[in-house]
Amino acid sequence: MHDDNVTVLIIEDEPQIRRLVRNALHADPTFLRLGLTDEEHTPELRVIEAAAGEQGIDLTVTQAPALIVLDLGLPDMEGLAVCREIRRWSAAPLIVLSARHADTEKAALLDAGADDYVTKPFSSVEFMARVRAQMRRRASHVRQNGTADVVSFGDIVIDQQRRRVERNGAPVHLTPTEWALLRTLVHHPRQTLTHQQLFHQVWGNAVGDAQQYLRVYVGHLRRKIEADPVRPRFIHTESGVGYRFEPEDEVA
Repeated sequence: MHDDNVTVLIIEDEPQIRRLVRNALHADPTFLRLGLTDEEHTPELRVIEAAAGEQGIDLTVTQAPALIVLDLGLPDMEGLAVCREIRRWSAAPLIVLSARHADTEKAALLDAGADDYVTKPFSSVEFMARVRAQMRRRASHVRQNGTADVVSFGDIVIDQQRRRVERNGAPVHLTPTEWALLRTLVHHPRQTLTHQQLFHQVWGNAVGDAQQYLRVYVGHLRRKIEADPVRPRFIHTESGVGYRFEPEDEVA
């Protein structure tokens, strides 16, 4: 079993660098087959892009990329802060691109959770070798531990990489908004998330009544994953504050 596609997220404010990385990925797709048997078909490459840090964090939450390429010089926030925030949500391999050469900066990024560091200007040959190294490591982890991104609780199984939810073995259809909301809650088990925190993570910089939006979409989610939506087992309401995910069993 493998993913139908492999999503790579590029967080970079310079369009020409995004194009360079995108073209390099499409020109050398051998990394897509790492960890696959000869009988398995090659997944499709899906490249998504963000020109700012906040957008990149939002796409990490909602799109669950298999690989992240992060530039340090972003217009809205420091790349180091983006790296730290992403590591709260995702274990996907993360390669940093930067024109900065200081050893202390490289050390700080690796300490913050980056997996590799490529200094600009860089060759596509070197960049793709580093991509393959990270994807090979990820494939090895999946072989040893099963699917890297599967979470289960009660009779629910969530495959984050494949964006698939099953209940008692049957697929559960979620809209993109319901999917983003469920992933956000699952990534913070037993923690109360405020209405504003959830609204920001799911809807980004949209404007609206967070409490009302969440009341509607949490209701939709409960009807799809709870045996009794009136007395929910997994998604609890903290009156006037927000919502809390209680997996009961340990999150796998």
